Amino acid sequence: MIKFRYICLTVAAAAIVTLSSCSSTPTAENPSAPVTSPSTEAVSSNSHSGHGGKEKININSAILSELDKFEAKLGIPALSNKIQANRPYGSPEDLVTKKVITQEQFDQIKDQVGVQEVVLTGEAKDVDYMSKLGLMKGHLLVARELLDQNQPKQAEPHIGHPVEEIYVDVEDQLNERKVKEFKTTLVSLQDLVKSSPKDSKVKTNFTSSVQAVDGAIAALPEAERSKPGFALQVINELLDSANSEYGAAIANGKVTAPIEYQDSRGFVFYANELYKGISSQVAQADPEAHKAIDASFAELIKVWPSAIPPAKAVKTPNDVTKLVKTIEENSQKVVDKSNTQAQR
Repeated sequence: MIKFRYICLTVAAAAIVTLSSCSSTPTAENPSAPVTSPSTEAVSSNSHSGHGGKEKININSAILSELDKFEAKLGIPALSNKIQANRPYGSPEDLVTKKVITQEQFDQIKDQVGVQEVVLTGEAKDVDYMSKLGLMKGHLLVARELLDQNQPKQAEPHIGHPVEEIYVDVEDQLNERKVKEFKTTLVSLQDLVKSSPKDSKVKTNFTSSVQAVDGAIAALPEAERSKPGFALQVINELLDSANSEYGAAIANGKVTAPIEYQDSRGFVFYANELYKGISSQVAQADPEAHKAIDASFAELIKVWPSAIPPAKAVKTPNDVTKLVKTIEENSQKVVDKSNTQAQR
């Protein structure tokens, strides 16, 4: 499991201002991106002011299509994913210290690289909250599959990750939203699966854990969660996480890291579940965008034929990245159209 994803998800979601983030994430460093209402507040920035009028790209929050600008300029295959995989960055120079690129390569793009610390407010805060809980749901989804296949050892990490890596990042928001504490429920399930995976209480405790996460999600108004604009932001956060995990799982055309493969499966499958809930609304708003998103999800699902990974990868990480980008880009079309109609 790539732990950093949960650490930096807050930063990533913070750059989202309404759904306009899907293809051009609005941040203080990218003021030309479409913005409908302020939902973040800048706290500090060490991105250095732009030189020569060039826009800064926040490497802590930019989506893959934005990071592709660096990939294209430097001619480095899969650089977007590598930048994403090494988050968070304390300064632009971390690209060099973390050996993402060389100093010579950094010198070519340094005027366009930025990082910024922000405080979540408004819809961006809700997206961040829902996205973290969505990651929990993805983990539990694949854990359930593995338990059903009598694979408790493989299931255990996916039960552990929600409590070990995600809960702490969402705990403050849970308290603010007056959600009943459920960390002990997750810990209890994890301990039981480790010690007595065949115990009849596993099923009961698992159900309680899922219900607890669902209850936390329900702290957000259903009217907000069911809005295509909101749901698509969460979906794209989950897909970005899945994309990173899948890239880490594959080497030389083979699945070499089963846990990361399973993580990405859970995230994609839950994202697809969320999309099904809004697909009719998206189809009505923009039939062509819906068709592209739906087709991309259909192809993505094929990448994970089962919870137990196949020896050979169904698709390359680059193939998966292209599908994720297609969903991001078409999500943006839906948002742009929605924003235009709202302004009339």
